[in-house]
Amino acid sequence: MSERASGGGPLGDRIPTPAFLCLLGGGCAIAFAPIFVRLADTGPVASAFWRTALAVPFLWAWVAKTPLPSAPAPFDPRPSRAMWAAGFFFALDLGVWHWAIVWTSVANSTLLANLASIYVTLMGWLIWKQRVSRVFLVGMVMALAGMFVLVGPNFASGGRAFAGDVLAALTAIFYGSYMLAIKVARDAGASTARIMAWSTTISAIALLPFAVFSPQPFWPSSGHGWLVVLGLALVTQILGQGLIAYAFAHLPASLSSVSLLIQPVLAALFAWALFGETMEPAQLAGGAIVLAGIWIARRGS
Repeated sequence: MSERASGGGPLGDRIPTPAFLCLLGGGCAIAFAPIFVRLADTGPVASAFWRTALAVPFLWAWVAKTPLPSAPAPFDPRPSRAMWAAGFFFALDLGVWHWAIVWTSVANSTLLANLASIYVTLMGWLIWKQRVSRVFLVGMVMALAGMFVLVGPNFASGGRAFAGDVLAALTAIFYGSYMLAIKVARDAGASTARIMAWSTTISAIALLPFAVFSPQPFWPSSGHGWLVVLGLALVTQILGQGLIAYAFAHLPASLSSVSLLIQPVLAALFAWALFGETMEPAQLAGGAIVLAGIWIARRGS
């Protein structure tokens, strides 16, 4: 992995401000995703499909307006493979996560999904042999302990809420894999526009059969329903994921994933304001431990 990707070298010491601001802006935009999913009048998988499918024409228009390099580069299969992988993992991420959003609280679904940052660093250690410090291990254990505290009330009661928590934790693996694939594609020289267009198209194709045959509504039933899925496409997919993909070209993967912790905080605030969702003391404690553990793990990664 290059110095940019591993966090070594100049970027390990000096973080580019524009890229970091784009990353935070992307985190704020995707914080609206669970809100749109809750407001949608389609099934969870259908809203995931519309999120990607409605974004595809805009993304390919972006590709058409992106200048081509002056000299063609030698053929490199890595960007194509990484973009296919990103699309596949993103389809899994959305399909599983949207069910988690419906079955458990917005706070739980977003907090558990953001354990992806732990997964990203672990994969960096396994695949790219990045050094993992004891501080990271302490943070990882702390985050996992917080996860058990967070899901404790739902585990005790069982049912859909606990199943939603399990799906949200599974989402972390798919989301982390998506982030790593995006990072590989960017480091191999693929543009943000091309990565977003290809990966989103692949995700839409993969989600379509599951959305159609799922025993949930596929078509939005009103103008309000269409506005909601369009918001999913424009705000979370194009703006949010586009800013994040751009930032990944200039920031270490571990910093990128941890900085997105702004998403669960904002999503929980939005859910409280719009749906009256409150967190029990055990959930607040578990969420705080998860966030603190991930932050400590970043400090030691």
